[in-house]
Amino acid sequence: MGLIHRAAGVAAAAALAAAVTACSSGTTGGGSSSSSSGKPQQGGTVTQAWVGATPNFIFPYAPATNTDGYNVNLTVPLWPPLSFDGQGGQSVVNRQESLYGSLGYSNGNKTVTMTLKSWKWSDGAPITSRDFTFTYNLLKANYQNWINYIPGTFPTDVASVAVKDAHTLVITLTQPTSPDFFAGDVLNNVQLIPQHAWDKESAVGPVGDYDQAPAGAKAVYDFLQKQGSQISSFTTDPLWKVVDGPWTLSQFNSDGTVYGYTPNKNYSGPDKPRLSTVLNQSFTTDTAMLDALRAGSSVQAAALPLNDLNQAARLKAEGYSTTPVPIPGVAGIQPNFYNAQVGAVFRQLYIRQAIEELINRPQIVSKVYSGYADPGNGPVPAAAFPNWASPLEKSGGPYPYSPSGSVALLKAHGWKVVPGGVSTCQSPGAGPSQCGAGIAAGQPLAFQLEYSSGRATTDEQNAAIQSSEEQAGIKLTLKPEPFNTLIGNTGVCTAKSHAQNCGWQLLELGYDPYGLYPADNGNFATGGNSNYGGYSDPEADALINATLQSSGTQAFFQYEDYVARQLPYLWLPLREGLEIYKSNLGGYAPTNPFSESLDFQTWYFTK
Repeated sequence: MGLIHRAAGVAAAAALAAAVTACSSGTTGGGSSSSSSGKPQQGGTVTQAWVGATPNFIFPYAPATNTDGYNVNLTVPLWPPLSFDGQGGQSVVNRQESLYGSLGYSNGNKTVTMTLKSWKWSDGAPITSRDFTFTYNLLKANYQNWINYIPGTFPTDVASVAVKDAHTLVITLTQPTSPDFFAGDVLNNVQLIPQHAWDKESAVGPVGDYDQAPAGAKAVYDFLQKQGSQISSFTTDPLWKVVDGPWTLSQFNSDGTVYGYTPNKNYSGPDKPRLSTVLNQSFTTDTAMLDALRAGSSVQAAALPLNDLNQAARLKAEGYSTTPVPIPGVAGIQPNFYNAQVGAVFRQLYIRQAIEELINRPQIVSKVYSGYADPGNGPVPAAAFPNWASPLEKSGGPYPYSPSGSVALLKAHGWKVVPGGVSTCQSPGAGPSQCGAGIAAGQPLAFQLEYSSGRATTDEQNAAIQSSEEQAGIKLTLKPEPFNTLIGNTGVCTAKSHAQNCGWQLLELGYDPYGLYPADNGNFATGGNSNYGGYSDPEADALINATLQSSGTQAFFQYEDYVARQLPYLWLPLREGLEIYKSNLGGYAPTNPFSESLDFQTWYFTK
């Protein structure tokens, strides 16, 4: 199963007239190989299988130090965002599931008028503009401790929020916003939270208006974040009983490997849940998950590991159907530009180019992912965002596979290239034919690649890269680790801060998902929450800012092509999802590429 990711951190739409809703330009490809037919039934339990997905935080606004992307999977069914990504198989805003009824842009796109729907919380209280100002006040006072904060954007680019009436707000920004970005990467990060139940500074204290003062907003936020980490009380704390989504949390075991939902009987949205229970079960490896699928009755939905495509026919014979789903994100290996041993090496663009030209992306797509992958030619996946992928990316990207080109590049910059061995710097210095500033004589091209374990395809991909890099004497040592272990030992490393948890050299976390608008979501901008390697380039920052302030492809393609060439990541193919589900499970396909496992209020069994 995939995860829905908001904009920055671990994750994230278009018209300029009044009272409009933004939408992305693209649609997803692929379709279901078999769709369920028959009369929808009420009730039943669906178990979704995952690999290494163990959420650990229930307050929707996880701290910047908590990078478990699966927390969003836990919270969105309980507190959906203002703007809900994806509808059916289309990359558009889901108007039905979104909490706002209309968006209007004026004043040169510096003013946004938003009208909320007249929905209710699960305890019967109405959702009002006060819930938005509560959410905004908490984020404004605590944005530096919010994992999804994108530097320079919401909430720090808000000049004022005026409440027009119980359901209408006027948000004035300090700079123009792209409607694509605002709906697709801002509002889809804002999960409304209930002021009437959560505006508290302690568990025993009364509800007040503490958020209206900065000190109070900090105290409330600290309290909610503390409570949000208490796994043992996820299902019993009264705070988490007040929801506005279609589901309530009914169970959560001690390590997050099994958790489940039952319907919110007071859900205001259009799709009232038909299922009685939805369970999420995590497995340590895709092999263990496949064994559960083969058992036939314990799992009703999962992502079929691409290395097990030969099992699809057998599973179909046992009552399953499949549907491919392009993943809206970017995959890559992050270099640590400030690692004490090799940071100076990675800061040389030609080094990154030499490494990239030895990654045989077409072969990985074909042999490892059996064709079910985006080619990984740059920061925008062409399959998920065909209208946002530039001609350069569609034509193969700036750095096609070229072992001879890689070797020639290293030799031209003073390296003694030893194919099958370890190349070393032979000509230190900062001249055009020398290794580069900060690189000493004898410096080896030897690096450790740390990555998330559990998927056989990832192991195969990185083994192929390791072998291919040897052609230019670049030695990679592979170190797979469980995701939570990996992320717990990984810090965001910059020129000013590169001591704690910055001993890593190359890092592959899987992929960084996008919202409906695939602009940078904190991966490449200076100071971005997902910019672990510390990449910083003023020109890239300026181009990123341009995509956040204007609509259309001209500014976007300029950003996209520049970043593709600069290699803040070593680009990798991004696997598609191949979802497998019981053939009598209706509403599953066509599958939402942004939240295929989170909008299960639309699912039902047929008879």
